[in-house]
Amino acid sequence: MKEIISKGDAELAPPASHGETVWYIPHHGVYHPRKPGKLRVVFDCSAKYRGIALNDTLLTGPDLINSLVGVLCRFRKDAVAVVCDIEKMFHQFSVSPEGCNYLRFLWWEDGQLEREPQEYRMTVHLFGAASSPGCANFGLKYLAQQHKADYLAASAFLEKSFYVDDRLISVSSAKEAKELIVEAQELCKRAGLRLHKFDSNQREVLSCLAISERAPTTDSVNFNPNAIPEGEVLGIQRSVSNDTLSFNINAKDFPPTRRGVLSAVASLYDPLGFVAPFTLTGKCILQELCHRGIGWDDSLPENLCPRWEEWKNGLQRLKEVIIPRCYCPQDFGNISKVELHHFSDASNTGYGACSFLRYKNDNNKVHCSLVMAKARVAPTKVTSVPRLELSAAVTLVRMSVMLKNELEMKIDEEFFWTDSQVLLAYINNEARRFHVFVANRVQLIRENTNPSQWHYVDTAQNPADHTSRGLRVVDISLTNWLSGPKFLWQPEVLSISDPPTELLVGDPEVKAAQVFTTKVNVGKDILSRLKRFSNWITLVKVVARIKRLGSQRKHPGDLLTVKERNEAAEVIIKLVQE
Repeated sequence: MKEIISKGDAELAPPASHGETVWYIPHHGVYHPRKPGKLRVVFDCSAKYRGIALNDTLLTGPDLINSLVGVLCRFRKDAVAVVCDIEKMFHQFSVSPEGCNYLRFLWWEDGQLEREPQEYRMTVHLFGAASSPGCANFGLKYLAQQHKADYLAASAFLEKSFYVDDRLISVSSAKEAKELIVEAQELCKRAGLRLHKFDSNQREVLSCLAISERAPTTDSVNFNPNAIPEGEVLGIQRSVSNDTLSFNINAKDFPPTRRGVLSAVASLYDPLGFVAPFTLTGKCILQELCHRGIGWDDSLPENLCPRWEEWKNGLQRLKEVIIPRCYCPQDFGNISKVELHHFSDASNTGYGACSFLRYKNDNNKVHCSLVMAKARVAPTKVTSVPRLELSAAVTLVRMSVMLKNELEMKIDEEFFWTDSQVLLAYINNEARRFHVFVANRVQLIRENTNPSQWHYVDTAQNPADHTSRGLRVVDISLTNWLSGPKFLWQPEVLSISDPPTELLVGDPEVKAAQVFTTKVNVGKDILSRLKRFSNWITLVKVVARIKRLGSQRKHPGDLLTVKERNEAAEVIIKLVQE
């Protein structure tokens, strides 16, 4: 707190004038478990007074935070990785003077608790306020736009490579990385921002920085002067020296209850879906517990305990799963062609999709790498497998759209693969009409892809099969999950002859054919005249009188009989039916 006051982020609050509204915020310190000795002051803007909290009155503004998946995907594009962050990002953006009185708090001068606390107020945006992320992100993007002409590369870096205060980018060479670092620091200094904690997989890149600007290591002391510290990026474990990504799950003892299963599944942070098949198995256990109505703190049924223990033990083995950060090796050579291959699959257990980048160089060598994946449990409501296959295809198409927008790289060709012939028939259908569920999803698929891009792949070669049935940790590195099927590694993707894509006879998703006939309606004109009557009894009387006149009876003024009324009603009904 003393540091916050000395830097001018907080000041002594002047006495409030008569009728002026002020607001006092409680605060507390938060320690990071992996950063001993470091404390961050957090203001509780959700604390309520008379039923109202400060956050209830603050506007969050538009969501200007870059997509987490997009930032991570672009971070894997090129050979040289650069990581940094902005020092105390929220505190770098000032609050308007009229807003400071809503950010008052009490504190003891120099921490002397025996004295009366004094009133202070924040002059900058603070951690805990709902409006802070929106204001800070707007400020960064505004800075980038204002100086785009002078700092083209740094402006793009500020706009698209930041996730809150963390910055991740990958470039093709160390020279380009150093130029970007210098330019980005100059641009940020214009707004009083400090970029620091720089890190890179290439030591040469850090040579242009003072030691104080580099990321400190949290490892034990290493006497090798060229050693590069290990760390994490946006919550994902990263080995800087090996340039790989991995997982390091806390060795926490999860109790064998529904609450413990949920806690374990939620602890697995995997935004790109590298271990989605393994996560699916845990989600299936949780879904079964919910389906059986097991209480949150009830013990697991005996028949589920072995599955749970095996999955929980797999959490500790996730550290064995190593994913190269860069999509292709540094010595791969000149890339001549880039393709995106998407796979989808579904079963009664779940459904999912995965996408691979396939690189080809001038020497006809090929390299494939998993970009991202998604795995979802099948809904508890009984759903046919063709519908689940269609849901998986929709997930795949949405993933394709997102990747093409976020990767920011030229994709020469794009392929979609499935082992469902029924799905291919749905997508290629031109003549038959579907029920609403299928029709809406087929329309979405055809709006974003061309039916000619969809191909058949045998189940044994479909990596998405793992997203629908699950996979053990020990099998993730032994299967085609991370590298893609063997046929993608051939110099040319085999042109497999796709099976016929005709709809099956009697498919329940196809609407029955409707036959329409037309005939001359002689009573159409009469019916339009009868619509003038709003009362049924009057209408029957009128028709009965007309029929009596047509029969040329001698006494048209006589009262109508029951028989005449029934005959008139029958005439009206026949006219409507025709």
